[in-house]
Amino acid sequence: MASLVCTPTSFNLSFSNTTNPNSISRKIGYLNWENHALHHKLALSNRFGSVLFSSNLSTVSVNNTREYEFSDGATEVELRLPFGNQEIQNSKDIFVDAEETSLVIRARTSGSLLTLMETSQLYDKIKPAETIWYIDEDQLVINLKKQDSDLNWPDIMESWESLTAGAPQILKGTSVYIVGDSTEINEKVARELAVGLGYTPLNTRELLETFAKQPIDSWLVEEGIDSIVEAESSVLESLSSHIRAVVATLGTPYGAAARADKWQHLYSGFSIWLSQSDATDEDLAKEEARRQVQDASKGYANAEVVIKLAGWLPNEGSQTVAQACLSALKRLVLSDKNLPGKKSLYIRLGCRGDWPNIKPPGWDPAAGDDTSEM
Repeated sequence: MASLVCTPTSFNLSFSNTTNPNSISRKIGYLNWENHALHHKLALSNRFGSVLFSSNLSTVSVNNTREYEFSDGATEVELRLPFGNQEIQNSKDIFVDAEETSLVIRARTSGSLLTLMETSQLYDKIKPAETIWYIDEDQLVINLKKQDSDLNWPDIMESWESLTAGAPQILKGTSVYIVGDSTEINEKVARELAVGLGYTPLNTRELLETFAKQPIDSWLVEEGIDSIVEAESSVLESLSSHIRAVVATLGTPYGAAARADKWQHLYSGFSIWLSQSDATDEDLAKEEARRQVQDASKGYANAEVVIKLAGWLPNEGSQTVAQACLSALKRLVLSDKNLPGKKSLYIRLGCRGDWPNIKPPGWDPAAGDDTSEM
């Protein structure tokens, strides 16, 4: 596992994804902070399936802080990298290693091989065999063919800035719900996401405390857990028709999201489970997450994205976790571009609890009618 100093612009993230048309994908991630170094692994998978692919994410270096120019076209993206003080005149001295999701550019100069640029995660997949590069005066020009010509690239690489810039075309206004055991972590990550996306930040704790005119802990003592769960469920119902909001929910023990029968209105948006873990490595975290999402008694298992957290640095980690959430959401939606529209339909039909197999108008959940899905 790679170890890097935790900075706003540098961390490692690895992905794997399994796909199965008969199951809802679960995006599973693992993050671990230790001694101010960041060990960051994110693996994407769903409960079932046999197709697996993986790549690294979000490490980028440009030699000597060299700037680059980037443009996005209909079917390809173009990268222009100035040589600066390096004397490179022959294209034979340029070495471009392009993979589906990564790019390394090196040049031979003064008898040595210099890395001009290296990123372990492009914004999306390319067709490596169709990569073209040439020298234009004092610039190296690289054309990369996109696999998905409908997706606009904000930048050459995936980063916090490119993810937040590209989110509107992907999420299409769909709200996001943050669930998990820790109310504090849910709120910090939700606020970071909301600011980055330009969404409205909301949290059910503040709404409930404003309504009850007392802290949640006092409410718990006076009326018990069930009272808070029911009250938060009512709040989630009122928020389910909202768009462009990031909602932080209550954690254990009084959060409604922890109960499997309280997800009717949480399905209106994309849900992210921030799950604290004792796992010591990525494989153990993935196995832990798979066991958890198969436990139908746990409400959090309904979440579409699962991020496993080993430790928490409140003053350093919220944007890193938020970036991992956005990266996983991007892959979730790109694997099924109908998801935002399906969420919208679910809301229009009244959030009846029939997610993901939405029934036709007129379906009565109380009658248990087994009408075919839409």
